[in-house]
Amino acid sequence: MLPHSYTVDSQSKSQDLASSILSSTSSSQIISTCSSIDSFLLSHSPDQTRHFFSLAFPPLISKLFFGLTDSSAATSSKPNPSNGWIDSVLSSNDPDSANAVFSLLSPSSILFHSISAVDRLSLVKYVFPIERLPEWTRFALSSNKFAQALSDLSPLFNSKLKHDPVKPSALQIQLNVFEYYLFWFAYYPICKSNSENSDSISIKRARKFRLENWTSSIPGFSNSKRGNEQRIECNLYLRLLYAYLRAFVPIHDLNAHQPYRSSLLHYASGYDGSVTMRAEFVVNAFVHFWLVDNDFSPLPVNVLKSHGVSFPFRSVIGDTPPPASGLGEVVKLFVKYLNLSSVAVTEDGGTENCGNPRWRVLNSGSFDGSSGGGAKSRDVAVPVRQAGSWNAWIQRPLYRFILRTFLFCPVGSSIKNASEVFDVWITYMEPWTITWNDFAELDAIVDGVNKSERKEDFRSHGSNNGYSPSWQGYVLSNYLYYSSLVMHFIGFAHKFLHSDVEIIVRMVSKVMNILTSSKELVDLIKNVDTVFHSKQAGSGKSMLNSLCRFVPSIREQLQDWEDGLCESDADGSFLHENWNKDLRLFSNGEDGGQQLLQLFILRAEAELQAISGDNLANNLKCLDSLKAQVSCLFGGHTVRTLSFSPEPKQNSQSRDDIFKPRRVGNHASLEIKYRGDWMKRPISDDEVAWLAKLLVRFSAWLNESLGLNQAESSPAWSYVEVSTDVANVCGPTETMRAVLCAISSWLLTLAAVVVRLMKSHGLRVNLRMLASKKVVMFLLLSAVFSVVKKAFGLFHSV
Repeated sequence: MLPHSYTVDSQSKSQDLASSILSSTSSSQIISTCSSIDSFLLSHSPDQTRHFFSLAFPPLISKLFFGLTDSSAATSSKPNPSNGWIDSVLSSNDPDSANAVFSLLSPSSILFHSISAVDRLSLVKYVFPIERLPEWTRFALSSNKFAQALSDLSPLFNSKLKHDPVKPSALQIQLNVFEYYLFWFAYYPICKSNSENSDSISIKRARKFRLENWTSSIPGFSNSKRGNEQRIECNLYLRLLYAYLRAFVPIHDLNAHQPYRSSLLHYASGYDGSVTMRAEFVVNAFVHFWLVDNDFSPLPVNVLKSHGVSFPFRSVIGDTPPPASGLGEVVKLFVKYLNLSSVAVTEDGGTENCGNPRWRVLNSGSFDGSSGGGAKSRDVAVPVRQAGSWNAWIQRPLYRFILRTFLFCPVGSSIKNASEVFDVWITYMEPWTITWNDFAELDAIVDGVNKSERKEDFRSHGSNNGYSPSWQGYVLSNYLYYSSLVMHFIGFAHKFLHSDVEIIVRMVSKVMNILTSSKELVDLIKNVDTVFHSKQAGSGKSMLNSLCRFVPSIREQLQDWEDGLCESDADGSFLHENWNKDLRLFSNGEDGGQQLLQLFILRAEAELQAISGDNLANNLKCLDSLKAQVSCLFGGHTVRTLSFSPEPKQNSQSRDDIFKPRRVGNHASLEIKYRGDWMKRPISDDEVAWLAKLLVRFSAWLNESLGLNQAESSPAWSYVEVSTDVANVCGPTETMRAVLCAISSWLLTLAAVVVRLMKSHGLRVNLRMLASKKVVMFLLLSAVFSVVKKAFGLFHSV
């Protein structure tokens, strides 16, 4: 037992440290505070540091991530990450303060050694606020029925759900120091992206037409020091993320840390130093906070069925929001690092798990031994990791993360969020291009001493930058990324083609380039599709027969990974009739990949010709490259050359109906043709939907009635024979009639001239602009003002 004087001294110094942390804002203050924390932890034993973790550690987290002056504000108010140490160091571009904070929080720091010692003795427990958990978890905890099953369903919360001592009927998440810190670390980018989105919307609505405000609404341009001049060593979050992944998530010799893990001789649930269990906790935390979050199907269907649980999460959240923006860079580093395990397995001669990720029941407690004593361990379902690879842990959540971005990204939103997620997808599709050199810069910053050593360890991994037959298992286990997800992306490309045709064309070209990068890869993707649609197994080529055993797992993945989707959810997708049922990339129908890509190329070429610009030649060259790639994928010259004409052809039949949500009735508006298809763009957020549709139909009727849909032809002059009879105009009635006839004739002549000019210039009547919410609001306010003015006039006259 510690003497009373030591206890009082430790407590008072911890309180002083807490005050110092909350008041530290400048670089010099941050450096001084970090040094004081290290000095305190070095001079006190684990028993004495308990006061630090009780009194000073929560303020440290609040100041580090959110810049709050009150440690409890992170749980009671809406935090703003822009004021935290991480963001202030990034904005100041000061490497000294960045190195000080990194030294404090690195896995090899004094702080983390103290955390390990405190957790080993179970001295401190925290309650993580439920409102900061992933959205699907918050929903589960809102009901006692689902809350009890949460601990069984997700290993992330196993042995961490406890009854609230104040309110026994309620449950709370109790975490040790390491788990508590890692939860806040995972929550930070979610909170940051939400904060930047809200700031962007407010700026955009307040001063929309000023260029400086427009650029400030984009996170990448929000600070003049960010961008190419931003030092990577000042990006504390990426440095720390990579350091934690490298320290806590082994990617090469994972199975060697626990040789009996796969047998009946399991380590005890409280085994201290369990590298595997800590690695699984870290990966699970990042997956659920970043990839799953607001997913309406957060867990595999078979896992939910095995526990008799059915989440009505889809009906509760209503409109499905896309994944939070700003996560692309973080998720890309996370996915690329985990895929190094696939590189190691493949290069070492192993094989990836080619079937659907299997799940097993494991008695898994807290990895630090803090649950000890009377804590009751539960059996939870966890994915089986094959051959030391982390691929099975991220397959489903990453697929749905990318899929939700493509399907539910709202029209009119910035393409930045979708492009970041697109980069993550591309990285996942090309694991054979990942080498340790991709992490060389981060590796040198995090631990420059071990840089050459780690390069030597991984020199053989990922050295081949192209696809080889050794990657067949990886492609088969992730086949939907190369097939069904491509179809969803094509729908996304059609939906956002008008927003930035150059970027969308390059994105499609990048996907086609990956699929056609190797003849062996093209043949594998085609053969699997052939076997998937073949009705009789066991006939044909022996190679196709060898692929038949993978069809059940691919079909199961298709039903599971696209669970919960329906036709009304995804405007712009082309798989409305085939959710969870079929692969359509190589289908010969209208909704097949070949036809949709051909139509995309025709639309893109028309859009590029319409906007012209200095970069037109390069864009058309990129489009020609895309044509060649599509022809290579589907065989033959599948894309015909379009002889572009600025005038629409009458004999070309419209196929845009496959891009529209299916409705009952006659689609008269689908046959309306306009240059660039401007009038047929999806309804944007700044338009009144029903009024826009009404005005489009009215404009179509006017154009048809006036003949504006027809090309200008040479006029056929008609002659009118004037009667020789001369009559006098007498009386006021006949005089008025003659004047009215003259005015009417003049108006008709003027209208005919206007119509002729519109025909000659290819112009059409366009009333859709009147559906703008600003115009409608102006007209509505004018009408209300007029009515109120007349009402006041009548009131004063009385």
